[in-house]
Amino acid sequence: MWGTAGMMRVVGVMSLSSPCRVFFLDIPDDVAIERLSLRMTDPVSGERYHSLYRPAPRVEVHERLQQNPADAEQKVQARLDMYHAGAEELEEFYQDVVHVNADQDPYTVHEFIESCVIRPLPKRDPRGPPST
Repeated sequence: MWGTAGMMRVVGVMSLSSPCRVFFLDIPDDVAIERLSLRMTDPVSGERYHSLYRPAPRVEVHERLQQNPADAEQKVQARLDMYHAGAEELEEFYQDVVHVNADQDPYTVHEFIESCVIRPLPKRDPRGPPST
């Protein structure tokens, strides 16, 4: 399975090795920014928290939470802008991409992707389509 972080910088290298399936996680920018910019880590326990979805259990934990600098709202927006600038090129490069509605709970997204991964790929003739 491939991750997509940084894919936009390596479009020219992608022909060297291609994944079996490519998923586009479709989500509104404001939701992506909310999910990423509000997450924090407790440096003492290593536990991850989110201001809205999984807040720290106690005030003393909340006070020591740290945000990864890459999760600052401006940096997340810059990454989204870079993604949008090259997403069409990625979609044209790969055939049969699967779009996933990622604006739902993580378990639903995971189950959908898993159902796509366990389904066998169609057999393709290595010689290409028959000529007419």
